Amino acid sequence: MRRMAFTVDEKNAEVRLDVLLSREVPNLSRSAADKLIRESMVRVDGEAARKSRRCGVGSCVELFLPDPVPLKVEPQPIPLEIPYEDDDLLVVNKPKGMVVHPAAGHRDGTLVNALLAHCGSSLSGINGVLRPGIVHRIDKDTSGLLIVAKNDFAHRKLAAQIKAHSFTRIYEAVVLGNLKTDDGTVEAPIGRSPANRKKMAVTQKNSRRAVTHYHVLSRYQGYTYIRLKLETGRTHQIRVHMAYLGHPVAGDTVYGPRKPVPGLDGQCLHARVIGFRHPRDGRYIEITSELPSYFTGFLKRLKPL
Repeated sequence: MRRMAFTVDEKNAEVRLDVLLSREVPNLSRSAADKLIRESMVRVDGEAARKSRRCGVGSCVELFLPDPVPLKVEPQPIPLEIPYEDDDLLVVNKPKGMVVHPAAGHRDGTLVNALLAHCGSSLSGINGVLRPGIVHRIDKDTSGLLIVAKNDFAHRKLAAQIKAHSFTRIYEAVVLGNLKTDDGTVEAPIGRSPANRKKMAVTQKNSRRAVTHYHVLSRYQGYTYIRLKLETGRTHQIRVHMAYLGHPVAGDTVYGPRKPVPGLDGQCLHARVIGFRHPRDGRYIEITSELPSYFTGFLKRLKPL
């Protein structure tokens, strides 16, 4: 059992306890926070509290996180492209179509299965049995770079950088239509969609600040090729923000047109660059990946303006 405690600051005052925990505890979902609260593993100022409790400034929130149970995910010798690796972490260039961790409908063939075969027992246990070493995620149909922690020390250090928005995360995408300006910023809060709990949306209710910067690289007939830099890292942030602008990511049938784009299986979105401070010595590391063939092939089929 691991104890964790923090003091509520002004920006989180009067926020529901389950929402507060999902914000403050790295990689803790709302559902996991709710489970901890129901099991009396969370106290506010020394007393058990309901998930609807709204904490004031200065309140002390204490929680107890269970130790990871033995992993039940099987290692699978799936080839991985690893542009960087050391004793604390590795950076993986995830292919399009690979699920990051096991879940309903995807019990094997995931990145975690491949990591277990590559790293053995050398993965952080902070995220529990199904997500060992996973510090952050990218969608199944998004390709590109993500970091994996090999121990809890590295995981905590990297998660703190994500929370402080100090990671460099640059994506490239093709979106529908033509953006009006060559450069812009979308600052719009993201939370669960009130209409569909399986989707995210720009909403003021139970949402978090989200900021995406974009720059146009090339313009085509009916499409725009752009680079995006994340200032924050919310679930589906780029996909939601571009749809909010009226320019959904090409091939995104969740936030854009339901009809697939010919020649694309899922969205045309690639995590191109990731930069971070090494958790052990603080040196800055930046990794860049090449555009995958599905992306370059799609660009070649488009007609320039």
